[in-house]
Amino acid sequence: MPLNRILVADDEESMRWVLSKALKRKGFTVDLAHDGRQALSLVQDNNYDLAILDIKMPGISGLDLLDKIRELKSDLLVVIMTAEASMKNAVEAMKRGAYDYITKPFDLDVIDAIIEKVGRAREIAGQVTMLKQELKERYQVEKNIIGNSPAMREVYKTIGKVAASDVTILVQGESGTGKELVARAVHFNSRRLGKPFVAINCAAIPKELLESELFGFEKGAFTGAVERKLGKFEQANQGTLFLDEIGDMPLDLQAKILRVLQEREITRTGGNQSIPVDVRIVAATNQELIEKVRQKEFREDLFYRLNVVPINLVPLRERREDIPQLVQYFLGRASAEMDISDKQCTDEAMAVLTAHSWPGNVRELENTIKRAVILSSDPLLTPRDFEGLEPLSGGQPTVSHDASLESIVDLKLRSCMNGIEKLEKGDIHAMVLEQVERPLIRFILEKTRWNQVKAADILGINRNTLRKKINDLGIELKRD
Repeated sequence: MPLNRILVADDEESMRWVLSKALKRKGFTVDLAHDGRQALSLVQDNNYDLAILDIKMPGISGLDLLDKIRELKSDLLVVIMTAEASMKNAVEAMKRGAYDYITKPFDLDVIDAIIEKVGRAREIAGQVTMLKQELKERYQVEKNIIGNSPAMREVYKTIGKVAASDVTILVQGESGTGKELVARAVHFNSRRLGKPFVAINCAAIPKELLESELFGFEKGAFTGAVERKLGKFEQANQGTLFLDEIGDMPLDLQAKILRVLQEREITRTGGNQSIPVDVRIVAATNQELIEKVRQKEFREDLFYRLNVVPINLVPLRERREDIPQLVQYFLGRASAEMDISDKQCTDEAMAVLTAHSWPGNVRELENTIKRAVILSSDPLLTPRDFEGLEPLSGGQPTVSHDASLESIVDLKLRSCMNGIEKLEKGDIHAMVLEQVERPLIRFILEKTRWNQVKAADILGINRNTLRKKINDLGIELKRD
């Protein structure tokens, strides 16, 4: 957290002039106040990294101003100046929360030492705050990535393999699948834990502003640039920069991103100095970047720079076996946020949720659960609480060609059971097993050319058991 903007308040014009000139020479933005009231107004209207206050000023004294600053901006560090080198003043200033205390007259070397000391203090304070926040977020991220489907297990394995390195990652998936959660999981499991995680949505910022948001700008670079601003690359230095929806980035800016990846340095807008940056890049998109490359809408060289390790998040409709677990998680979180008793879904409601297409993916599911929890006064949520949710393809949900066998069976089973209003005692277990076993045994027999010894061995059952199942299931034997 480098110092940038400093307030100097002193009723002596010569002191204001000397400090302003010395600080500006070192690249700081300096605001001046000739008395305590003007200084208080500036503190109320602006954000400062350091305030240097004279102890005796008209209107409001330096010590009284220090009290008000502690109330308004408790994180603003204050240095008190005085011409009276009394122990009473020093003790009183430190008791009221001053960071340091200096006696006039002083050499400018003293100010240099103070600035360096303040910079180190701010850096340490920033690291402590960041560690607390990141540990909190890490706990939340590890709780928020829900799912035990084969597709999600592959995601977890990939995160585990690449997190410790600095390799660039491209996360691809539809909107609402949790791309930022994956990016945060990579960061929180890397050696960069404790350093910044900075996210920027490339689609949410007008293209004429995106460059200055990424690279920062110098004072006077354009109308309205009243002070220097650090961009996302510098803010993320030594940490991770998450470039969300990078497929929407303009081509001219893509070239500059490519240069940063190659050279590991940036230049602020309006500046000419190259600034080294140590940043790990995790990019994300809901678009088919390779198709955009073919259409000349995305740079091919940047695509291959970003796509070192791809992580693909499948849509929720292709990992339906995770839906019950997600529902339980969102039910608990919604109840906790609203401080109400936990609610549960009936089996019929869960079947409706599992069969829905979820075009908005996990985000849509979360909002649907939250809405139902808010609107329902009953502790049990029924299909009535989820009216308007329709299964895929007019009642016949579908899955992708690479979906797991479990998800296919689960989806088909729920589809078949949706029309049953009430489940009663019967032979459903035997019926379902029969319908699964028959095609399985027939398939293995076909693969072994109807050799029952080989088929029994592959199935893991003895030959007599296989023969009985063939008879019970009415499987017609064939001969090649």
